[in-house]
Amino acid sequence: MAISLCNGKINEQGKELLAHGTALFPAAFYHDDLRAEEVPWHWHEELEAFLVAEGQAEVMAGNERYVIKEGDGMFVNTGILHAARNHTDGECRFHSVVFHSRLVGGSKDSVFWQNYIQPMQNAGSSGCAHLSRDIPWQREALEHLERAWQSGAAERPGYEFGVREALSRLVCLLVLHRETRGEAMPEKLLRDEERMKQMMQYIQEHFREEITVTRIAGSASVSVSECLRCFHNTIGVTPMQYVGQYRIQQAAELLASTDRRVADIGVQCGFQDMSYFARSFRKRKGCTPSEYRKRRIHENTSGQASAEMLQ
Repeated sequence: MAISLCNGKINEQGKELLAHGTALFPAAFYHDDLRAEEVPWHWHEELEAFLVAEGQAEVMAGNERYVIKEGDGMFVNTGILHAARNHTDGECRFHSVVFHSRLVGGSKDSVFWQNYIQPMQNAGSSGCAHLSRDIPWQREALEHLERAWQSGAAERPGYEFGVREALSRLVCLLVLHRETRGEAMPEKLLRDEERMKQMMQYIQEHFREEITVTRIAGSASVSVSECLRCFHNTIGVTPMQYVGQYRIQQAAELLASTDRRVADIGVQCGFQDMSYFARSFRKRKGCTPSEYRKRRIHENTSGQASAEMLQ
């Protein structure tokens, strides 16, 4: 299947576990409904570009917040912590292309890598870009993104050439029009991001166990107050709120992908009190765990049928 739903699985470092494409063709194409499921905080080595096809999305990337309206899009650089959610109560759908830089840059001794990919990746968080259809060059970039996504969705003979050409033109526009700030990402922000990855790693390794803010702070060798500051400034929630969100996210994934008993999933994800698990899940997802399982089964069946129709 050429396109699919992005399941958001991440490893202990918060790094996404999805294999985006193959070693021979490192690009993957996704369509997602943010009204049904938000994208949790994560990062990956690949570059990512997406376009909002319906509604409005709120995207958090690094220490920035963006509201992306229908028809506009976003580019996220390699290694950047990011997340996305529905910005309104209405529908919110987007499609994205996640691709390794070698697809357009080739080997590291090529002119494409040295003149375009390396400067982009060295830009750090400033390599992220909100793409607006109201700005001519960004509208052109969005057109290349749409062309790449449609080629990947159709998967007709030779589509790989079309995808690579469209993504190459997208990257070229991003590099040629990138902001020249004359300075690297501030050391303090880099330090905060590294600390966040360490603390997120600890949470994701120990979420089944009892967790305290003191233990989270200790995993990055910082004080409790510094831990609280990093979480607030980077992802806008407290450490324990993130723990709760992560536990619910893991529970949701198990509900959608396994037939395990709801109570067993709750315990496995760190909830010893089932009534608290149910309340927390409803508050986060707007329905009970059992209702969520039924909804996801229906959505996955409908999504697969729609994806097959696009091929």
